Amino acid sequence: MASSPAVHEQVSGSPPHWQVMDHGSDLWVGERACQYGDGLFETVATVNGRPCLWRQHVDRLEMGCRRLSLPRPDVAALEAILDSLCRQHASRGVRVFWTAGRSERGYRRSPKAPPTGVVQPFPWAPGHGLATLRLTRCSHRLSENPRLAGIKHLNRLDQVLARAEWDDPSIDEGLMLGQDGRIVCGTRSNIVLEKNGRLTTPDLGSAGVAGVVRQCLIEEGRRSANPVLVSRVTPEQLLTADAVYLTNALTGVARVGCIDDVQFDTGRAIHPLLASVHELALRATAG
Repeated sequence: MASSPAVHEQVSGSPPHWQVMDHGSDLWVGERACQYGDGLFETVATVNGRPCLWRQHVDRLEMGCRRLSLPRPDVAALEAILDSLCRQHASRGVRVFWTAGRSERGYRRSPKAPPTGVVQPFPWAPGHGLATLRLTRCSHRLSENPRLAGIKHLNRLDQVLARAEWDDPSIDEGLMLGQDGRIVCGTRSNIVLEKNGRLTTPDLGSAGVAGVVRQCLIEEGRRSANPVLVSRVTPEQLLTADAVYLTNALTGVARVGCIDDVQFDTGRAIHPLLASVHELALRATAG
C-alpha cells in the first residue's frame, strides 16, 4: 500500500500487508476500500492488552473473506500487532480493516494487487454497569442481500442514511427495518427482546450485521436451558416485549428505556443470560 504521510510504518516483524494508522488518519483514495467499499472491518474492544470476543471477531472476518472472495488474513500477525499496540493500555479500541487493495479504476480487481490490512487504535474504556438507551425508529430501510448480510463490509450507506435522520442528542440509537417492515437491527447494534422469560433476536439472513456480542449470546444460549430464538420479529412483537436490549462490541449489553413514545420497564432484573454475556463481552480473551 502506498501510504499517506499520516500512516505509520509497519510494526516491527509484521508481514508487509499490515499497517498501523493513527486515530483520525485517512486511507489513501487509491484503495478499493475508499472507491467501492471493497473490504471488511472489525471494531474490537481490548482489555488489559487482550481483545474481547476475539474468536467471534475472527470468525466473522473470515466469513466476510469467503463472501467477498478475499484472501484470508494472517491472524497470527494481526494478533501480534494488537498485542504491541494494546499491551500498555488498560483498555483500548481498535479498528481492523482488511481490503481488496489498490485499484486505479474500474470494478474489476487486479489479480496482482495484494490485500491491504490496516489497524487503527482509538481511545475507549468500558462503561460501568448497563446503560439505558433511548431509541427512535428510522424511516430508511435496509437493503436486502443474502450474500452481504451478516458480514461487516465497508459499504455502510444504509446506516449513514438512517443515522442522518435525527440530531437530538438525547436519542442514542436508531431502529432499522427490512424492506418488508420487520425489525432487523440498530444502526450500530443488534436487538434482543425478552418476553415471558424467553429471548429472541431478529434473523439476519438477508440484511444486517451479525454482531459478535449477539453471536456470543446465541452460543451461550445453546449451552443453557434457555436457548435464544432467532426468528422474524415484527414491530408489534418488539413494542409489546417485556424488555428490549441492544448489543454492541464496545458496550456489551444495554437496556432500551424507550422507542419513541413506547416506554419499557427498566427496573426489572436483567435476564441472567444477558447479564452473563455482558460480562463476557467486556472481558479480555485468554491468550
